[in-house]
Amino acid sequence: MSFIIGVDPGAGGAVAILERSGALVQVFDMPVVEVTVAGKAKRRMSPEMLASELRLYNVADTVAVVEQVNAMPGQGVSSMFSFGQAYGVVLGVLAGLSIPATTVTPASWKKALKLNSGKDAARAKAAQLWPSQAGEFKRLKDDGRAEAALLAHYRKLHD
Repeated sequence: MSFIIGVDPGAGGAVAILERSGALVQVFDMPVVEVTVAGKAKRRMSPEMLASELRLYNVADTVAVVEQVNAMPGQGVSSMFSFGQAYGVVLGVLAGLSIPATTVTPASWKKALKLNSGKDAARAKAAQLWPSQAGEFKRLKDDGRAEAALLAHYRKLHD
């Protein structure tokens, strides 16, 4: 059995694992740790914890898709740096596990799945595609989970 891994990067992101059939195997929030930066507690993605989770799905023909992130207007310099760093760490973890990864812009995959840019649309679409696991997407903060699952679904449709 092989898998498709969808990743919405960043400390508030998530990871979803689909079987090649499209069945949702697992979805989880990005593993994070709390670190102190300039005297302030910050949440940072944990590459070690992410690698440990993904190692379970590192079998022949497993692939991944990662949302390609860019700086957003109004975002602070340090948060942009942290977000970009998390994106790079995700790609590094996948490469270290020898899992081939592609990237896709939010506009591309959302257009292909006929979604608007709103987070509620992603949660609703994920709940529609995987009704038995709709509870994974019910909270407002579950948008990262929904987007990770939909990214994997997008990759499945374009393989």
